[in-house]
Amino acid sequence: MIAPSESQLEWVRPPQQARSQATLSRLLDAAEALLAEKSWEDSAVNEIARRASSSVGAFYARFRDKDGLLRSLQERFLTEAFVTADAALDSQRWERAPIREIVREVVTFLVGIYRERAALLRALQLRAAADEDFRARGVRLTRHIASGLRTLVLAHREEVTHPDPALAADFSLRIVLAVLLHRLLLGEGVLRTAPLSDRQLAAELTRVCLAHMGVVHTNASTP
Repeated sequence: MIAPSESQLEWVRPPQQARSQATLSRLLDAAEALLAEKSWEDSAVNEIARRASSSVGAFYARFRDKDGLLRSLQERFLTEAFVTADAALDSQRWERAPIREIVREVVTFLVGIYRERAALLRALQLRAAADEDFRARGVRLTRHIASGLRTLVLAHREEVTHPDPALAADFSLRIVLAVLLHRLLLGEGVLRTAPLSDRQLAAELTRVCLAHMGVVHTNASTP
């Protein structure tokens, strides 16, 4: 098992290229923070500007309208997500790790991201349902993550008993994202069972993925 310092996954924020990005970053941060309190439709431009210690004039100097801001929020999220996915799914990072550990770490990380960025992801998902461009950008990210996970699984194919390891990796990711999206849009009280904590959800999703891949557990009580 690799050391925690080697396996711990973190969200990556590329450095700003110039100081001129400071106002833009503040507006984006303010908008994402406001989404945690109210829907995108109810988020007003003047409130976003005020929270960013900026002005409405400065807002419209950068965005044609609120829709332009949402697109910029998506662009920033995707930029960070692509870099993060490359770092998290780098094959060298997991060279000495068993597939069980890889799946557990990746699933736990995804659960955490969906929790931490829930407000933004919910707004983007709702827009993607009616906007093909938003949806296409999100699909590119999903395919990128799927490709990285597929590469890792194939590198550990001897641990996988599923007849098609690549398909197993793709379908496992689909399961995880579907469950997280369901939780994101419908909440945690949909079923009669008690809501799961993030830790419980990650553990259950890990078990599902490993079972689908046909990875044998050395300890039935832990993923």
